Amino acid sequence: MQDRRTLMYALLSIAILGIIVAIVVVRTLHPPQNLQSASYAPAMSTLQAGSTAPEFHIPSTAGLFDLGKQRRPVLLEIFASWCPHCQHETAVLNRLYAAFGSRIAFITVPGSTTGMDGSTPESEADLLNFIERFHVAYPVAVFDPQLAVANEYIQGGFPTIVIIGTNKKILYVNAGEIPYQTLASQLEKAR
Repeated sequence: MQDRRTLMYALLSIAILGIIVAIVVVRTLHPPQNLQSASYAPAMSTLQAGSTAPEFHIPSTAGLFDLGKQRRPVLLEIFASWCPHCQHETAVLNRLYAAFGSRIAFITVPGSTTGMDGSTPESEADLLNFIERFHVAYPVAVFDPQLAVANEYIQGGFPTIVIIGTNKKILYVNAGEIPYQTLASQLEKAR
């Protein structure tokens, strides 16, 4: 009887160990989307340098932003409040806004329906928390529940930075953390 019980526990232990190994293998090959550490975006625009920028207007912390009425080049950022890359990029964009804000219109637009905690729906409180926590100095869009603007411009990752010329042509588009000097160089060329 004792041998039978020992054998049963050994088989049960092997089965549990096999399940644990299977879970580890599956999670390694197909990791879950952890929004706190990802820069993944759900859509990808086909826009590229030289394309005509899609028109949009959206309420922001600086009033209504209307691309069609802009007479200056525009730096558009598509971001997610939960995205660590977007959080890091705020320091770069703040420096750019201080240096170019009188010559370039800035607007940053939410591109995710997921809130800052990575699990709840995005809310205006998330945006205000993001602005306060990361000392955002440039205008932030406060309402785009359908992600209409983001879906027109996103390049498959957060943040996506787009520079639009006064002729409403895309001058520069890229995704991810982009160094200050790269963006400053692009803004110097913007007309």
